Amino acid sequence: MAIFRHNTYMRLMFGLMLVIVAPGVLFLVFWLTVGLVAGLVVSGALLLAVAYGFLFGWRHIVVRQTECESALLPADMDGYRILQLSDIHVGTYLRNRSFVDKLVDKANKQGCDLIVFTGDLVNVSADEVLPFRRAFSSLKARDGVYAVMGNHDYCEYMPDKSVHNVRRNQNILQYLMRKMGWHVLLNEHVILPGGIALIGVENSSRPPFPDYGDLKKAMQGLPDGMFKILLTHDPEHWRREVLGKTDIALTLSGHTHAGQIKIGRLSPSMFMYKEWGGKYVENGSMLYVSLGVGGTVPFRLGAWPEINVITLRHKDRK
Repeated sequence: MAIFRHNTYMRLMFGLMLVIVAPGVLFLVFWLTVGLVAGLVVSGALLLAVAYGFLFGWRHIVVRQTECESALLPADMDGYRILQLSDIHVGTYLRNRSFVDKLVDKANKQGCDLIVFTGDLVNVSADEVLPFRRAFSSLKARDGVYAVMGNHDYCEYMPDKSVHNVRRNQNILQYLMRKMGWHVLLNEHVILPGGIALIGVENSSRPPFPDYGDLKKAMQGLPDGMFKILLTHDPEHWRREVLGKTDIALTLSGHTHAGQIKIGRLSPSMFMYKEWGGKYVENGSMLYVSLGVGGTVPFRLGAWPEINVITLRHKDRK
């Protein structure tokens, strides 16, 4: 019941904003500045776009390709392909389970060497995963499936926020992820075939989001000069603790969803995050922010649900 109450509340608030508030504001602005007809046309067009986002946009899965060049990458690892999934928010699809089947099938068809998940598997409760265990268990890559926790995965948005209930849900969720064959990285690292370090931190954010990340602990024992990949849910972590402070070559994040609305390079997230979607490179370090798959509301417009494929490229030292 907690899942459905949470989803219903979020959908109601989000729907009211998009169906009533936004068109109403546009209508008033254009009516007062251009005229009644312009106001009706613009607000009507927005309503049609919103309807598309609710009915079809959240189903429109796209595959986005990018490359990461680094002199730290061993030459024999040139062409290594990583598939990133993020922000599935699977509780939103309890009545649309075929969507998750489609997502997993499309991910497996990419034939990548490694699959990573950068957080927010659920909305509020570990129970949301139960109907999808078989689908998620079928995600396959040669070097495995690895995951980190997002802010929603700590199950702190439940009506019962008692320490016992929250901790119980966290433990169950991590247990289910491992039973699905996902390797959950909790402030730790693994060495992948080819000598690549994969680092995973718990959610590292500023309030009101939880901060359990410990990058120093996760990197302990790793030598300088090794090609390192960091999985961290919140992209702000890159500028706060990674860029200019470590030799991590590639950081993969999610969290923003691009506000689930993106027109060209415009998105509500641009007013909240410096890095909110796509590829960013600075001082030899690359951040890739996935727009994710879902959200607590089944709506996407422009910021389509995405599977991200990152191909690693060896770059000769100058």
